[in-house]
Order: sequence, then structure tokens, then C-alpha cells
Amino acid sequence: MQSYTIGQAARLLGVSPDTARRWADAGRVVTHRDESGRRLIEGRDLAAFSVELAQHTGEDEENPYTSARNAFPGIVTAVKLGDVAAQVEIQAGPHRLVSLLTREAVEELGLKVGMQATARVKSTNVHIDRP
Repeated sequence: MQSYTIGQAARLLGVSPDTARRWADAGRVVTHRDESGRRLIEGRDLAAFSVELAQHTGEDEENPYTSARNAFPGIVTAVKLGDVAAQVEIQAGPHRLVSLLTREAVEELGLKVGMQATARVKSTNVHIDRP
């Protein structure tokens, strides 16, 4: 399972590293330390926290998160596989994006809950890239 540093988590959540550290210090998101002492967040924990955070974002708040060239970097929060088709959900800051694609594409990309991915939007289609 992929883990994220506080800085990486902050970028995915659309907040400053200081905010992510305060959330970790307050116990809002679980962290652990690696061999070098860096605080890390497990991908599944970050995915769950990003969904919770998005649900509590006030509708009347101004949202500073923007996408450049219709790219939404985020974290995979759900993967549902069918026989032929698949559904992938990405939480990109306060934005939840859902893409319907082939099962083969999901398997080739190796998409799993907790990993980083970018949703690219064109018209009514959402394409997913993996770094």
C-alpha cells in the first residue's frame, strides 16, 4: 500500500503542509513514522479522510482549489470492477470525480484505493492518468 508524506497529502487535499500537520497532530488523520522519522499517512487512511473532509466543506465557502488544463490530481477512493466495465472515484481536494472505463484499463493502470491519480476532464469524459 502506498504511503504519503505530510507534504504530499497536503497537495492532494488542497491545503498547506501546516494544515495537514495540525490535522495529524489533532488525530484527525492517522500517521506513522518511517525509518528516517518522517510522518507518513497510509493511502487508505488518506482516501477515507479526503472523502470525510469533502463532505464537511461548507457550500458557501470560497474554494481556492483550481485545476490547470482540466487536470484534477487526487487520490483514488473507490474502484468497482465489473466483467467488462469499471468505475473509479477520485477525491481531488473538495472535488469528487467518477470515471467509467474498461476493466482492462483499470488493471493496466494498476488503480487501487489509496493511490495517487489524476483525472483529466474533456467535455463529458473523464480520463485518468497515473504518475
